[in-house]
Amino acid sequence: MDAVDSTGVLVLGELEDGALASTSKETLAAGRSLAGGLGQPLSLCIAGADTDAPAREAVAHGADRVYTVTNLLLAEYHPELHLEALAGVCHQTKPAIALMARTTAGRDLAPRLAARLGAGLAQDCLDMSIDPESGRMVARRPVYGGNAMAAVVCAGTPQMASIRPKAYEPLEPDPSRQGDVVPLEVALDPSMKRVRLVERIEEESEGVQLETAGIVVAGGRGLGSAAPFKELEETARLLGAGIGASRAAVDAGWVPASWQIGLTGKTISPNLYITVAISGASQHMAGCSGAKVIVAINKDAEANILKEARYGVVGDWQKVWPAFTETLRELLG
Repeated sequence: MDAVDSTGVLVLGELEDGALASTSKETLAAGRSLAGGLGQPLSLCIAGADTDAPAREAVAHGADRVYTVTNLLLAEYHPELHLEALAGVCHQTKPAIALMARTTAGRDLAPRLAARLGAGLAQDCLDMSIDPESGRMVARRPVYGGNAMAAVVCAGTPQMASIRPKAYEPLEPDPSRQGDVVPLEVALDPSMKRVRLVERIEEESEGVQLETAGIVVAGGRGLGSAAPFKELEETARLLGAGIGASRAAVDAGWVPASWQIGLTGKTISPNLYITVAISGASQHMAGCSGAKVIVAINKDAEANILKEARYGVVGDWQKVWPAFTETLRELLG
């Protein structure tokens, strides 16, 4: 893509139950800061069967312009069709920067789209900025399992990055904001589909969702078995909290994979994160770096989690946790 003709920041949005996905709203916040640094417009593109309401949402959350590709073939997610739609939008709009959330679909589409456009891609980014001297995007992403941060600059155009969920807070929506909605035509055909949806299995989840919980309680390998998680669940219910676990606890089969927090699990950003018998390996910390306050209970005084926590208790969880829970019951009446 010709760098001379390229301008503006384009967010490659996603739909979730017919609405603009929360991760796309977060990505709009990142794009807004980059567009401000460049002094250029911020756009978002969405591809789906019904794009009217999501387009209005995008404008309210910071987009100056929304490009829509509306087609019944896009009602369900299909990698080839959505890739064709996004590539078509990029070719027609020629953005200087293209951003996408690192969701399940984002992990699938972003590398394919970068290859299609002949562009570089900075993956799993936590922070974005504009270098005032070069005017290029600087993307910061964790490397070496989260033990260091790398500043990445893309040499090609568009400059592309996928952003880790929860790395940015969505902008406060402003229903009075005005923006252009521009329908675009992209040729799509059912023959483009190389995969098909065979079956959709939805897992019912109880309690508070980890990704949106204001408080999260999580346990790790040090609990020793699945049984102690029942105690953690009881306390989580008292607090109205989500319940999570380290990868070690999931790999041991003690809890479902949907509870996993970390680099290969879910990313959380609660106001309060209470960990019990979690050592705090870098892969786990990568998933909870957005937590405002971490409280850790661990018998190992040298555990990494205690270095990251604002409050730490060094002791046997079997003695600490019952006392903690009882105190909560008294305080909450």
